Amino acid sequence: MYPHDADPAELVHFDGVLLSNGPGDPEPLAAEVETVRALLGKVPILGICLGHQLLGLAAGHETFKLPFGHRGANHPVLERATNGVLVTSQNHGFAVSPTQSREETHISLYDGTVEGLDFPELRASSVQFHPEARPGPHDAWPLLSRWVEGVRLAEAA
Repeated sequence: MYPHDADPAELVHFDGVLLSNGPGDPEPLAAEVETVRALLGKVPILGICLGHQLLGLAAGHETFKLPFGHRGANHPVLERATNGVLVTSQNHGFAVSPTQSREETHISLYDGTVEGLDFPELRASSVQFHPEARPGPHDAWPLLSRWVEGVRLAEAA
């Protein structure tokens, strides 16, 4: 584990970087956004919750404060690639603003906010919800498995 103000030069030597959840308002975290921007394309990145928001800002998206936040379990999220719905756990008060861009992979069925991003050319992806949540729901667990497998394949190549 590295602190929020880690030097990007230290992090590019790892097989992958996980940008973890908050809490926090992503807007005042300009130094952290610059760190993420410096890592894009150099090391595989997965952002979760606040990490999703930081990746969104680093890639040029905007964030905003939700009126009430997303809290608890059983939040329906559309997975655009499959047109399926994931049942997710969430705990955040900020969101990435929707733009209808192709990198938006997951969308909240409650309010249309961006729940996932994917930048294959930059080796970076993120989700707003908590795929690691326990005791459940577990619908999003394959997202973590796919990211880890992608890191393993990149390392083997």
